[in-house]
Amino acid sequence: MARGEIKMKYVKSQSAFKEAQDHIPGGVNSPVRSFKNVGGTPPFIKSGKGSKITDIDGNSYIDYVLSYGPLILGHAAGNVTNAVKKAAENGTSFGAPTVAETKLAKMITEIVHSMEMVRFVNSGTEATMSALRLARAFTRRDLIVKFTGCYHGHHDSLLVKAGSGAATLGIPDSPGVPRSATATTITIPFNDINAVKTLFKNQGWKIAAVIMEPTPGNMGLVLPKDGYLETVHALTEKYGALLIFDEVMSGFRSSLGGSQELYAITPDITCLGKGIGGGLPVAAYGGRGEIMEMVAPSGPMYQAGTLSGNPLAMAAGIAALTKVVQGNVCAKLESMTAILAWELEKAAKKAGVPVKVHRLGSMFTVFFSEKPVTDWESAAACNQDAFRAYFHSMLEQGIYLPPSQFETNFLSASHTPADIKKTVKAAETAFKNAALQM
Repeated sequence: MARGEIKMKYVKSQSAFKEAQDHIPGGVNSPVRSFKNVGGTPPFIKSGKGSKITDIDGNSYIDYVLSYGPLILGHAAGNVTNAVKKAAENGTSFGAPTVAETKLAKMITEIVHSMEMVRFVNSGTEATMSALRLARAFTRRDLIVKFTGCYHGHHDSLLVKAGSGAATLGIPDSPGVPRSATATTITIPFNDINAVKTLFKNQGWKIAAVIMEPTPGNMGLVLPKDGYLETVHALTEKYGALLIFDEVMSGFRSSLGGSQELYAITPDITCLGKGIGGGLPVAAYGGRGEIMEMVAPSGPMYQAGTLSGNPLAMAAGIAALTKVVQGNVCAKLESMTAILAWELEKAAKKAGVPVKVHRLGSMFTVFFSEKPVTDWESAAACNQDAFRAYFHSMLEQGIYLPPSQFETNFLSASHTPADIKKTVKAAETAFKNAALQM
């Protein structure tokens, strides 16, 4: 441990984690929370307010996980919690339509112009799964194209890793997924223009859709090369395939209107999550009216959900998006994130640690690499030992980061200049620790 760090105590968290493992697989309800990639015991969180979270041992942290993105306003934002309380007093779920669903749908379509109609679901996984079914129904084709390192939820057809060659038919990436479920999924490298051109030349008329994170955040934040998104868009239009943008993470993060607004690309279908619910479980898929009219009961493509559009999530989403739009939050966060990323680069350079700091809007990732990071292969080649040392050093100094090199960091409207200053100071020590692993 480098000088200047404070050794935190995790006695209660250690006990809670041990007990949790007796009742929950791995002790967690989502794998990355287990700290398996970095080692150690995950702090069990008791509360959050603004930019801070506090664990059951009383340790406080500046939070850059923010529930993996949705807390754009920070923890327990007053307008959001008040809206949820008020909605809860009137009932938590009806299984019947409410005016709030239409209100939030209208807000989303006004912000994300490619989404002429919206269907609410409960998770990003549901949104992408439904979007693929819709694309196949609309095009009457079967093949789906995804990109290595882009994560679209845990449904069977997209739990696929890349094989050899420019384009490989999907092989299941998890036990329990039959080969038949991924037989129509093709995986190609992200940012490889030749690979996508070759694929469409050979199989373009069989492809129902290309699904992609336009700015991937699930291998760390990786940015598209100049002209890459434009090429993919042009090929889908030429061959009659649909382009699905998974903006579950980048929606309201890369810019108010998402990465599609930033790069001026209009997808056929967009998937949103996280940010539209102010921290409550909710997601949506939407697109051109003629495509969305295929969804039941308007059309034959079936998709349903008892809790879809539930009043608590709708109330939280309306409150959060109202504040985000009226407060010009996205622009303010971009400026603050740019300052933090620049300061982190300086701190790493001072410590003699080679890093690549990627930033987009209010998202950023520190890659421990001397070489550019442009795809899954280059992301996977980053120094994991250096990241672990950096992560634990930051944690001990009260900075809570995603416990994996392959996740993205986020800022909120509650983060302050003092938070940034403390984070940079902690990073100066953490980079020195990381240097010992390089």
